Amino acid sequence: MNFTTTNDGGKVTIKFEGRLDTVTSPQLEEALVPIIAETKDVAFDFAKLEYLSSAGLRVILSAHKKLKAAGGRLTVANVNSVVKNVFDLTGFSSILNII
Repeated sequence: MNFTTTNDGGKVTIKFEGRLDTVTSPQLEEALVPIIAETKDVAFDFAKLEYLSSAGLRVILSAHKKLKAAGGRLTVANVNSVVKNVFDLTGFSSILNII
């Protein structure tokens, strides 16, 4: 998995490419620590995300909870049908702000 991060006036957008799974989730989790400490508005762009495992879901949920507790928000954008199906099956569709 590769991801790029942009900061536009306090809103951080992370664009993903590849797989968010057991192997790549720790990389994302580590990268999110300073981002969540610095901003309260984070967007995940999943336009090029090919696969999402339960390990990836755990990192997404953790980021959502940390941002929400700090008065912030996590937005998930450009969700393809594969990832949307995972969100629907796990109930994440009702938890996350998906646009």
